[in-house]
Amino acid sequence: MVSVCMYFHVHQPFRLAKYNVFDIGQHHDYFDEKKNEEIIRKVATKCYLPTNKILLDLIKQHQGRFKVSFSITGVILEQLEKHAPDVLQSFKDLAATGCVEFVTETYYHSLAYLFSKDEFKAQVELQTKKIEDVFGQTPTVFRNTELILNNELANYVERMGYRAVLAEGADHILGWRSPNFLYRPVYTEKVKALLKNYKLSDDLAFRFSNKAWEEYPLSVEKYTGWINAANGNGHTINLFMDYETFGEHQWEDTGIFEFLKRFPGEHLKRLDNDFKTVSEVAEAYEPVGEIDMHHFVSWADIERDLTAWLGNPIQDNAAKQLYAFEQAVKASGDEKLLADWRKLTTSDHLYYMCTKWFNDGDVHKYFSPYDSPYDAFISFMNVLNDMAFRLKDRGVEVKLPLARGEPLRVSEQPSMLIKD
Repeated sequence: MVSVCMYFHVHQPFRLAKYNVFDIGQHHDYFDEKKNEEIIRKVATKCYLPTNKILLDLIKQHQGRFKVSFSITGVILEQLEKHAPDVLQSFKDLAATGCVEFVTETYYHSLAYLFSKDEFKAQVELQTKKIEDVFGQTPTVFRNTELILNNELANYVERMGYRAVLAEGADHILGWRSPNFLYRPVYTEKVKALLKNYKLSDDLAFRFSNKAWEEYPLSVEKYTGWINAANGNGHTINLFMDYETFGEHQWEDTGIFEFLKRFPGEHLKRLDNDFKTVSEVAEAYEPVGEIDMHHFVSWADIERDLTAWLGNPIQDNAAKQLYAFEQAVKASGDEKLLADWRKLTTSDHLYYMCTKWFNDGDVHKYFSPYDSPYDAFISFMNVLNDMAFRLKDRGVEVKLPLARGEPLRVSEQPSMLIKD
């Protein structure tokens, strides 16, 4: 028997407007509402609505034998509520089938765990409550932003009460072992790690339309044959990918929708095959060994590390300055300011500052709304400088830029932020 666990990540950030130095202190309209609405509606038309309909039809067609899992960030849920309620309703319709599970993550798709465990916990709690309010589910499985995980984080998540975590099945972590089994992160007692089968996942997410790929065109029969080959050498094939794979990254004319429509039926031809949600996989199978993630592992880029977001001086400086504001923003008591600051914690803003191979037109450039990583950095820092003005108006003094390594602390009087 081979189980297939299909997990899709749904996310769109609040993109920044072109906020220049002359805007600082003049207005606080940081986010490009027009662009955000345009992108939401575009992706809704190309991906969310047609793919959700296909999934709903497949669940009905296979009478509950077809199941999928999602994580859907709080920031996109807010945008769907405002700009695309029809999309939100289609996700609710999926949830109502009992065959769709929602996992939790950070509400703002942030790197908060790397900088502030308090903020990380707060964002996970916000996300969990949002999933409960919108879909009526209480998640038991955790997925960190971009599948970023290490031993310490796995232990932390276990102490938060989650039964399983999702992670990248990176070769340098697994070695000779297969991602098609469950593992237990070292220094944990009960939490189980479901590892992405990156080869089979990326066959759909990245290679499906590549005419230079030796396996092109990829047929459903060939793909299910690869999955069935794991029978006896694995419990579950974890197909983890961005939901925008369907219709947005792989356009409709590539045949990706027809592939999705046929895949469940082909897999289920073998009566001992099945589909499981992430929690069902965690319930059904026991770990076969431990994995040791001493350093952070992610699902991004070839390196599978943090360098997509924290790989150069401008990224590191932007992140440092951003989280230096945390205590001041929270001490201010300004809920709008806090909401704006949290939107800035979305990891996409740092991703846009990535300079790896930028001139070669890699995937970072494809996703970025900026002409260059430096434009992304400048807009971001201009917004932080304006936030300093807003804090000053609330009686909290912040000066930018901070010197390298210079900390900020909140004094005993919570309305005053002072420099050490």
